[in-house]
Amino acid sequence: MRILLADAFTPDLPKRLEAFGDVSQDLGTVAEAEIVIVRSKTKVDKAMIDKAPKLKYIIRGGVGVDTIDVDYAKTKGIAVDNTPEASSVAVAELAFALMMALPNHIARADASMKEGKWLKKELERTELLGKTLGLVGIGRIAREVAARAKAFGMRVIAYDKYVDSSDAAEMVSLDTVYAQADYISLHTPLTDETRGMINKTTIGTMKKGARVVNTCRGQVIVDADVAAALASGQLGGYAADVYDKEPPEGSPLLSAPNVVLTPHIGASSEENLLRLADSIVDRVQKYAKK
Repeated sequence: MRILLADAFTPDLPKRLEAFGDVSQDLGTVAEAEIVIVRSKTKVDKAMIDKAPKLKYIIRGGVGVDTIDVDYAKTKGIAVDNTPEASSVAVAELAFALMMALPNHIARADASMKEGKWLKKELERTELLGKTLGLVGIGRIAREVAARAKAFGMRVIAYDKYVDSSDAAEMVSLDTVYAQADYISLHTPLTDETRGMINKTTIGTMKKGARVVNTCRGQVIVDADVAAALASGQLGGYAADVYDKEPPEGSPLLSAPNVVLTPHIGASSEENLLRLADSIVDRVQKYAKK
């Protein structure tokens, strides 16, 4: 069995996978691959699938499968899998760190200090205690964020089209999340329904000054509308680890006020990379036993 490890994981993963077959890290060998393993960088689209006549199984290390043409893979009898259980804590910790960075002006304060400025009076902080966090989606990552928010004394509400009740949050309508939340954290998959869901119209229904944190997918927001809302004060802040294009060259978010941006590092903790490797080995082992 040929295994193509298309993206970077832990250094020991190729050796661990050799127990199940020949392992290559060269995309040029895709034609011989029975299993292809990717993260976010490699897109398994129709063109790539057509180059892989022996392909039977695609594994994405991470949450979601929007970097894979799942429908086309199914027409070819190719199974598609991911590892959602591995990344929950890593992404949740970054989401919460971003949420803390906004009201504490961490990025601006750090940059100004290094410029020799002392903005003690200008950088007025606000606390998370007593504020309402609205979660859009209540999957694994969102539940981890909810636990951390409760520890900080926040009220946690959530909307999820597919969930009526949850121990992690008070389930409400999406309109209620927008109207009541001081902070909105996005945890939804990218679908035709969620693409561009944070736009001029929906931002207009949000509580004035609300802050939005996005660690799911960049395409769920409309960059220009978010930037305009930040400039007008309708949004009090925006923090993101994901973008419509990566890197987000030319995005109006790069010059918008009250923004904190990180380069898609949510799943890149040392601990999570180890968990991803374990999850991948487990899936390949199960496949090999079939």
